[in-house]
Amino acid sequence: MNNYHELVEQFARTLKNGQSIPLGNAEPKPYLEIAPEAPTVLIFSPHPDDEVIIGGLPLRMMRQSGMRIINVAVTQGSDPDRQKARLEELKNCCSHIGFELVTTKPSTGLEGVNLKTRESDPAHWASCVETISKILTEYSPNSIFLPHKDDWNSTHIGTHYLVTDALSKLPLNYSCHAFETEFWGAMSSPNLMVESSGEELGDLLTALSFHIGEVRRNPYHLLTPAWMIDNVRRGAELVGGQGGDAPNFAYATLYRQRLWSNGGFVEAKANRILSAKENPADLF
Repeated sequence: MNNYHELVEQFARTLKNGQSIPLGNAEPKPYLEIAPEAPTVLIFSPHPDDEVIIGGLPLRMMRQSGMRIINVAVTQGSDPDRQKARLEELKNCCSHIGFELVTTKPSTGLEGVNLKTRESDPAHWASCVETISKILTEYSPNSIFLPHKDDWNSTHIGTHYLVTDALSKLPLNYSCHAFETEFWGAMSSPNLMVESSGEELGDLLTALSFHIGEVRRNPYHLLTPAWMIDNVRRGAELVGGQGGDAPNFAYATLYRQRLWSNGGFVEAKANRILSAKENPADLF
């Protein structure tokens, strides 16, 4: 048999076999001791599941750098009949992976987080911005994660503007590192590629499987490794430089790292590729 045909068939068999893996029933790993004075990282997740889909770097920040990772559930999805269940799935996911969880509004999360609301309902939007501003003020994070402004999905795009509007309401001396994320729409100019080891990706997929109602509808947890493989392909050129050699690893997530300072974003000075052996604290 042609070796490439065998390779393609192995991928297909692996994907099919993955469908028989039980969802959301794995035991969590022992929790890490996080120092009280540890830097805090906030993940502003548009939907339950985004926290681990883009969680390659946050997981490494926690495990390698001892940082406190808090997932902020901006919404609990748009289906009222699923919001309560999605919150329970999210709690189980975060508990498994070791992230803390903060909700924005009891029972439902914020609603109408999109540009249409921002333009047509300024009172509701201002209320949502105030909620995020209070969270930023309370936790005073070293770093935040938020979707980039062109991440296709209306709630992802809305979350970008919601967080940046909230940052703009804070004092000018407020600063933090900002890591923009991608999922639905690829960034044209990421500046950071972060490797995930096989063990780390396996842990992220296990946590993602706790979003049982969503992955039963669409088993995207099984496709995440392929997405992260493709991130290596893209990142080799977009982050490493056109025509450069690809890094020798399988899985990665792409980000755009900037600094929020003096009321706006400050661009990073250079692109970075962070291998699994490097400490994420080196990014600062």
